[in-house]
Amino acid sequence: MRSESVNEQPSPRCVLEIPVLGSDSDTSSCSSNSSSYSPRKPVFQKGNKDSYGLQWKNLIGNVKKKYVRSFSLIPLLTSNDKNLRRTKLAKLHASEEEHVDINSMPVPKPSWKNFTYSELAAATDNFSPENLIGKGGHAEVYKGHLSDGQIVAVKKLMKNEKQEEDRASDFLSELGIIAHINHPNAACLIGFSVDGGLHLVLQFSPHGSLSSVLFGSPERLDWKTRFKVAIGIADGLKYLHYDCQRRIIHRDIKASNILLTEDYEAQISDFGLAKWLPENWPHHVIDVFAFGVLLLEIITGRRAVDSARQSLVIWAKPLLQQNEVKELVDPGLGDNYDPSEMKRSMITASMCINHSASKRPTMIRVVELLKNKESPVEGELKYCGERGIIADSLDLQDYSRTSYLNDLNRHKQLVME
Repeated sequence: MRSESVNEQPSPRCVLEIPVLGSDSDTSSCSSNSSSYSPRKPVFQKGNKDSYGLQWKNLIGNVKKKYVRSFSLIPLLTSNDKNLRRTKLAKLHASEEEHVDINSMPVPKPSWKNFTYSELAAATDNFSPENLIGKGGHAEVYKGHLSDGQIVAVKKLMKNEKQEEDRASDFLSELGIIAHINHPNAACLIGFSVDGGLHLVLQFSPHGSLSSVLFGSPERLDWKTRFKVAIGIADGLKYLHYDCQRRIIHRDIKASNILLTEDYEAQISDFGLAKWLPENWPHHVIDVFAFGVLLLEIITGRRAVDSARQSLVIWAKPLLQQNEVKELVDPGLGDNYDPSEMKRSMITASMCINHSASKRPTMIRVVELLKNKESPVEGELKYCGERGIIADSLDLQDYSRTSYLNDLNRHKQLVME
């Protein structure tokens, strides 16, 4: 397994990266019908070169104002250090020159609204605790009602040990990533605000997160819905890894980051840790591993890490190898599940959490397996009954026991946040 720090392109540091392609980056229509989505090649619009230049220049100017305005919140940049301020502005101009190619660039279609703090305060009743619907290590999420009646979720980035400059940089990085995403299984961004703090405004998900429904509800989620959610997450990750205009690693796939629409369509959210997927990487094994863990949560109804900080993967591995379906399946489901779907889910989860990173499937393969487009081949299933958690000597060259445990520990840290 390759280290994430090797040959990895950094996340965008400003929203000048948005939007590269109007067909793939415009989030004005947030569809929740995944069946209607099909990966498409970029469609370049024909038009007048001067018109492109003018529209692009206006867009860049507006974004630059927002970018500089956000950094005006940072005391370091409002000091007398003019050289540092010039450096920041120089990066803006460099980005403008680097990313704009008028001859091949379609007209971008930004549809996000730049909210004022007063608008968000009014929508959330001054960020009332009664409207708090989620809280993580770095942000709080509030339910809000906009003046036009639209219900939204307002993600408020909290102040922590990070410096203001780093927080603003992370915020802009997340915006730059989201700008390239347009898929029914990814959360829809409506707007943002850098007024009185850093905020993201997203489409509201009536059922909250998969975590709250799977673990925080007295009623058990039925298998049909669970399987639909699993396929939706897989489709979303496949899009990020392969079909997005710029391929993306999410790096934080967990139940609390999967939102559920009114019809229980899964939407991947929280791109705060996301990065560009390097061109020479076919896919990203950490996302695949995390999906395997999430699939185990869906199957078993158990958390990835329980209250005693025990790993679900460690518990489930021998049961998967011995094909102990009854022991694995959430007792709350009883026998109310499709045996074929359950078998495919178990096989897919086993493959995704393989200790050998090179033997984990791509998300393309995962979608095929879950949708039963092609049954697993013998070589893919060989390890299920023969291999334990500890890598043998043949695997040590590409993935050691330590690396596997690092995957487990990293995932523990993420899900415990």
